[in-house]
Amino acid sequence: MTGTDSGGAGGAGRGTDGNERTFAALPPAQGRAFAQTWWGRAWLKALEDTALDLGQLKKGRKQARDGAVGAVSVRPGRITAVVRDRDGTAHRSDVLLQQLSTEEWDRFLDMVVERAGHIAALLDRDMPPHLVEEAASAGVELLPGIGDLEPECACDAWDLCLHTAALCYQVARLLDEDPFILLLMRGRGERQLLDELQVRSARAARTRRGPAGDAGEGEGSGSGDEAADGAAGIRADEAFAARDILPPLPPPPPVPQEPGLPPSLDTEAAPPPGIDADALEFLAADAAGRALRLLVDALSAGHERQPLDMELTPGQDAVRLAASCGDPLIAVRLAEGTGRQRAELDLAVEAWRHGGAAALAVLEEEWQPEPEALARAKADLAGAWEDGERPQVRAGVAGRWTVVGADVQLRYGRDGRWWPYRKVRGRWGAAGPSAADPASALAGVGVGA
Repeated sequence: MTGTDSGGAGGAGRGTDGNERTFAALPPAQGRAFAQTWWGRAWLKALEDTALDLGQLKKGRKQARDGAVGAVSVRPGRITAVVRDRDGTAHRSDVLLQQLSTEEWDRFLDMVVERAGHIAALLDRDMPPHLVEEAASAGVELLPGIGDLEPECACDAWDLCLHTAALCYQVARLLDEDPFILLLMRGRGERQLLDELQVRSARAARTRRGPAGDAGEGEGSGSGDEAADGAAGIRADEAFAARDILPPLPPPPPVPQEPGLPPSLDTEAAPPPGIDADALEFLAADAAGRALRLLVDALSAGHERQPLDMELTPGQDAVRLAASCGDPLIAVRLAEGTGRQRAELDLAVEAWRHGGAAALAVLEEEWQPEPEALARAKADLAGAWEDGERPQVRAGVAGRWTVVGADVQLRYGRDGRWWPYRKVRGRWGAAGPSAADPASALAGVGVGA
């Protein structure tokens, strides 16, 4: 294959042919992490995990950081650069990387073609990080493993030296700019790789079209180039004309009766520092339950007219969690995490069960109705009962009216609805759901009924 690959680190890549690229020396990397991207960091991790002499790696990192590595040449199976010692002595250093076999390349390319997201990304000159895991599942290791890197240096070191280590660290910075360099080291240049992907993709598209599609490659189906590129297809007007004869979508699968069980985190290995496995399992189970409720709501008639759930604050969500689980141990932890006393959390939970976030706001927030809202509230109080049936109420602060002679209170919410409250052991707590008028709210708790 001939030609020149363009691009590279900072636009510095140039090639003598399509399978060799040379990158100009990079400036020192003082005061910053050595690798900035996922690919650069993944290369460094693979390098450090498989190295036998971490001391030489440390020295090489210092050399690379100081800008001692010259122009880097990258070609299949080998990277080369001149690395200078502090006294200016230059050493040609090479690192050989095991190339993928023809069979491994076939498996890798077939895996990419099977996954539309991968081929679209690669053809757009993007290397998604999960490509490494997907390739490994196909038996192809892209990052170097133990024994894959073989150093050669003019300093006559028999194994990894600070010069070859510095070269390996410099490659991480090149991968920051162009991760396709890794595939070149493994045996395929970018242009060759993309050409092969296009051919395989076109072949796969023809196979998916089946015998009818194959028959159309002959006379009257367009040029041979179009068939080879997979460009032949259905005319737009034909596809549009068939819009009314397409079969209906299949019915959705039945909704499960209960949410699925989240994975258990009870393993032999201890969780990483800062990870609370019990709390994580609880939150996963809660998320599964909420997902099922959302699914049921989405499949119900008239779901498009249902209001969207409001975004909850951490304090509101803690009350929701406490209201849904009923576990006293979890309630204690939620109370501590939100700075509430346990009795305060119990009141918040009771309010939540009567009306969610709106009811919780009536419990915990104090607001002074604007003159117009206050006038509407007073009009509601005046007109809610027949003559002689109206209970005597005493106005308080923040839109609250207490029934004289009873431990019962009416609270006027920001939404214009009335909430009944009852005092128990010296604390006011929500006593029922809201109502559109004060008489209905009090009737729910046995006052003025």
